[in-house]
Amino acid sequence: MTAPAIEDLLRELTPQVLGTLVRRNGQFEGCEDAVQEAVLAATTQWPAEGVPDNPRGWLVTVASRRLIDQMRSDHARRERESATATEVVPEDVPDADDTLVLLFLCCHPTLTAASQTALTLRAVGGLTTAEIARAFLVPEATMAARISRAKQRIKAAGSSFGLPDWAEREERLRVVLHVLYLIFNEGYTASSGSELHRADLAREAIRLTRMVHAQLPEDGEVTGLLALMLLTHARRETRTTAAGDLVPLDQQDRTKWDRELIDEGIELVKRSLAGTELGPYQLQASIAATHADAATAEETNWPQVHALYLVLERIAPNPMVTLNRAIALAETEGPLAGLALLSTLDGDERMVGHHRLLSVRAHLLEKTGDMAGAYEHYRRAAKATASIAEQRYLESRASRVILLAADQATKQTNP
Repeated sequence: MTAPAIEDLLRELTPQVLGTLVRRNGQFEGCEDAVQEAVLAATTQWPAEGVPDNPRGWLVTVASRRLIDQMRSDHARRERESATATEVVPEDVPDADDTLVLLFLCCHPTLTAASQTALTLRAVGGLTTAEIARAFLVPEATMAARISRAKQRIKAAGSSFGLPDWAEREERLRVVLHVLYLIFNEGYTASSGSELHRADLAREAIRLTRMVHAQLPEDGEVTGLLALMLLTHARRETRTTAAGDLVPLDQQDRTKWDRELIDEGIELVKRSLAGTELGPYQLQASIAATHADAATAEETNWPQVHALYLVLERIAPNPMVTLNRAIALAETEGPLAGLALLSTLDGDERMVGHHRLLSVRAHLLEKTGDMAGAYEHYRRAAKATASIAEQRYLESRASRVILLAADQATKQTNP
């Protein structure tokens, strides 16, 4: 088995092994450390010695021994050691997959969204603290402290390892999906740094969402989220030039979109809409499917996109939804209509100075012929984003409208 294949296998097995240990021993932090040590041992031994016949059992055995060693080193736990320090053989590994239970635990309501995301990537995704820190551009020590605090808060909350009751489970599932959505979005469009996207982070979000979907295949929102990720990720290769410059949706080479992911995503959208309830991820997936259905940007069914955003805005009000609806409205009724809708966001504290609002307004002003206004907003948007790829794109748009404005002035002076 190749090194990349071993890495993929370990990431798949990590939450299963951690779930087994936590269910048996009830100490999340100690078990998580033991599993990480077992995974590290596998990354060095398996490439040289071969993958064992029962890799999951191997990991459980090694992790259990590491946990026992930790317990033996703590004199205050000797009584507990005598009750729990038993060798675990691979045959003793249960078939049950506790990945979903582990996700619920990592998304405990006492944690902040940032801590939920970090802990999910560490415990369920199998990423190292250094990898997570790099993904979110913070020092490793900062991320380590965040993850440690998250574990301590879960311990202090007295959470047991198991699915919550039905009422809480439904609410907690929404948190799980939101965390996976945040991970994917950070991978698809990095909030800062030199790269527009982090494909590895987006793929990890898709992998984790597939796990949830495998256990909850009838849940429309789970299915919708997976569809949304696949349809969006299908465009990844066309979103930047070879030099790393951003390519907007209407200029992307659609023949290079990943048709296999699109086909799977559209099929999932159909399945997600088969139920009686409609949620925000299903609607967003339907919008993504509408874009994927269009062979060219000109063939996009903008009235349908706008209608879907209108429904989304009603069931899940959010300034970003309104902003995206303004783009669709501008395509159906003209840029002035889009600008009028954007003006409703000016009093929203969440959007003040936001680069997305500034850049969309610049784009619509450019469409009206207001090159001076467009230039001002493109420049402000470029300064407001921490993404270098977005900065370069917005600055290039600003330079372009200045040239257009100069050309217009020349024509007016010399008709």
